[in-house]
Amino acid sequence: MSTLWSKSSWTLVTQSARLLRRLTTRPPNLNCCCVALLNSDSRRRFTVTTAHRRQAPPHSTVADMAPKAPKFDIKTPKGTKDWDGVDMLVREKIFSSITDVFKRHGGTTIDTPVFELKEILAGKYGEDSKLIYDLADQGGELCSLRYDLTVPFARYLAMNKDITQIKRYHIAKVYRRDQPAVSKGRMREFYQCDFDIAGTYDSMIPDAEIIRIINEVFDSLGWKGTYTIKLNSRKILDGIFQVCGVPEALIRPISSAVDKLDKMPWEDVRKEMVDEKGLDLVIADKIGQWVVLKGQRDLLEKLQQDEELSKNPSMAQGMADLDLLFTILEYFDALHTVSFDLSLARGLDYYTGVIYEVVTEGSAPAVSAAEAAAQAAARPSKKKAGKSGDPDEDRSNDPTLGIGSIAAGGRYDNLVGMFSGKTQVPCVGISFGIDRIFSITKARMAAQKTTERPRKTDVDVYVMAFGGGKDFTGLLKERSQVCARLWDAGIKAEFLYKVKPKLPAQFKAAEQNGVPFALILGEDELAQGKVRIKEMGLASDHPLKEGELISFENLTEEVQQRLTRKKQLDSITQQAGGLRVVHGIKGEDVKA
Repeated sequence: MSTLWSKSSWTLVTQSARLLRRLTTRPPNLNCCCVALLNSDSRRRFTVTTAHRRQAPPHSTVADMAPKAPKFDIKTPKGTKDWDGVDMLVREKIFSSITDVFKRHGGTTIDTPVFELKEILAGKYGEDSKLIYDLADQGGELCSLRYDLTVPFARYLAMNKDITQIKRYHIAKVYRRDQPAVSKGRMREFYQCDFDIAGTYDSMIPDAEIIRIINEVFDSLGWKGTYTIKLNSRKILDGIFQVCGVPEALIRPISSAVDKLDKMPWEDVRKEMVDEKGLDLVIADKIGQWVVLKGQRDLLEKLQQDEELSKNPSMAQGMADLDLLFTILEYFDALHTVSFDLSLARGLDYYTGVIYEVVTEGSAPAVSAAEAAAQAAARPSKKKAGKSGDPDEDRSNDPTLGIGSIAAGGRYDNLVGMFSGKTQVPCVGISFGIDRIFSITKARMAAQKTTERPRKTDVDVYVMAFGGGKDFTGLLKERSQVCARLWDAGIKAEFLYKVKPKLPAQFKAAEQNGVPFALILGEDELAQGKVRIKEMGLASDHPLKEGELISFENLTEEVQQRLTRKKQLDSITQQAGGLRVVHGIKGEDVKA
């Protein structure tokens, strides 16, 4: 091919080759370079390959070749958060307390897919259906992320026709495209803990046990006396609407409006009924005479004495149900936390009988919307306050938004039949909102202002080595063997990953993680068959401040005895002090 080249072309090629050999910025993994030239006379393209034997310069690294990171904020999606450290431990303890109650009542757990066919979820949630996350069609099926755990459970029962009775619990994440307020536990991705009783039983016995379970869960969390179970019946509410003259087509929309009475004054709810739902003003005023009432047996007796209400079949059945329910709750010693509240409606379409929700500290907003509007109007015009119209904006700092209910549920007798045709499996259940419970628990912990620091791990014993000087071995072998013995005995333990650790560094690690006991190994003590156990955090004048020697041979038994004793003392202290929620008192008029 060289015979085809002109002299000028050859000169250009050789000069290019010399230039390429001088390059110092070429990638280190390349050993040749190709230069394409176009001969000006023949218009033919030639390629010359020149070998590179010189090594890449020191500054040329793989990192230099890596693509630059895209310029965007690294964050979690709106309405979600990462969980770690103390928060994870607090949440796990909440899970554990709730699960213990569920198992105590004979619950068995199941799991279902995180997404369902879109048609399974459609038409079950009333006005809240717009909050469902729909997924793109990937595989010929239209799917949505589950909105709750109840509808998937009903679908599960419809598919498994051999299951006619079950006490089921389910702890899993659900998804709702609601306006978030993360610090108040109002999330778009959040955990629910559900307990449901499915099957045909005598009236109101399962419903009463569900309410007893609610009491046990919150009492186990240390909230005794700080929560109220608001209770109503869809049969009673529908009966009131029918007697007042609400058209059948408007009963569910009017129920949704009434359900906002815990967030809005009656005047605003009345306005929504008339202006937005199209209800006659006279009918709205009739409804208003009833839905603002609260009580217990006294309110039930008032309803029973009203002749017009008593003649309505739905109303009569609902009142009979509540009369029996209150009696069984007295048997269960669970009536004292219940408030019969006619404003409770629960917006979900699938409820058919008794409904309830649990409120406590922070459930109600700090100020009403009307108060907030008045405050905003009083501010100077240059400071335009008020909440943004962005439905995706986090409302954690919005005083007009409370935490809301922390648990809710009710009876749904027809939901399974929506999937299985004629087969009906009556169900009643409760769903606990873990993230809202967590938010209130964190607020309580902050308000206690205790010197006790939350533990970051569940480790009970920190194994340490005592010694120093040039002959100090660090006792790595002995520490490892002691940890192995503790682990074999089911005791949570760890040690510092240093061959020759310093004692202050070991104590610092134990203190930072809130480990309650230190097991200190010393060469002299080991030679005598002894080790020193020390309870962390004791007062300076405590007789066991420096710890005590225990038998190395009976090490695990000695440690277990102290752990058991400490657990018992902590339980007594907890019961005496009460794990109260920020000055909580019983009643639904409590504000944060």
